[in-house]
Amino acid sequence: MSEFWNQKYARDDYFYGKQPNDFLRSQVFRLSPGARVLVVGDGEGRNGVWLAEQGFAVTTVDASHVGCEKSAALASDRGVSLTTLCADLLTWDWPVAAFDAVVSVFLHFPPDERKVAHARMQAALMPGGWLIIEQFHPNQLNGYNSGGPKAVEMLTTMSDLAEDFNAIDWWLLAEGTTWLEEGTGHSGLGYVSHGVGRRQ
Repeated sequence: MSEFWNQKYARDDYFYGKQPNDFLRSQVFRLSPGARVLVVGDGEGRNGVWLAEQGFAVTTVDASHVGCEKSAALASDRGVSLTTLCADLLTWDWPVAAFDAVVSVFLHFPPDERKVAHARMQAALMPGGWLIIEQFHPNQLNGYNSGGPKAVEMLTTMSDLAEDFNAIDWWLLAEGTTWLEEGTGHSGLGYVSHGVGRRQ
């Protein structure tokens, strides 16, 4: 998969644009100033760099070395610093109880791998830490052409999130349509599952 994303990101522009995800932007008010934030599957860095611009201590992880290089370049252009790690999230040695927030935006896995990755995201949170997550819902395949995996098993319902993150006290958990303007990669009306909650 890393080579798949290397090819996606091997372009002059940014495939998902340089602006943060709208759901993330709407929920960041919950984080304390200077919070330690882990952004998983951050691709070319749009979300991690934006969070660093808000004054958070950001670590981003992605399997694509091309994405990681573009993330570092974007941070340099914006005059912010963040830690960028190039690693496979399924084999990475995840920190435990190390972050005040974990952000996951449109990061999709097959079901078994998804459960492993989600369990590690949850474990990476400090007690009371925030999870902010958005993924495409299976209904995305019913005529929505704004991006995302084409295999239904890679898509996630609200119930899937509630089951995977069994130690999260959800403050918001929903599914439905949203308008996406995220570069050429995500453009138009989409059907998503998303949520925000705190680690128990």
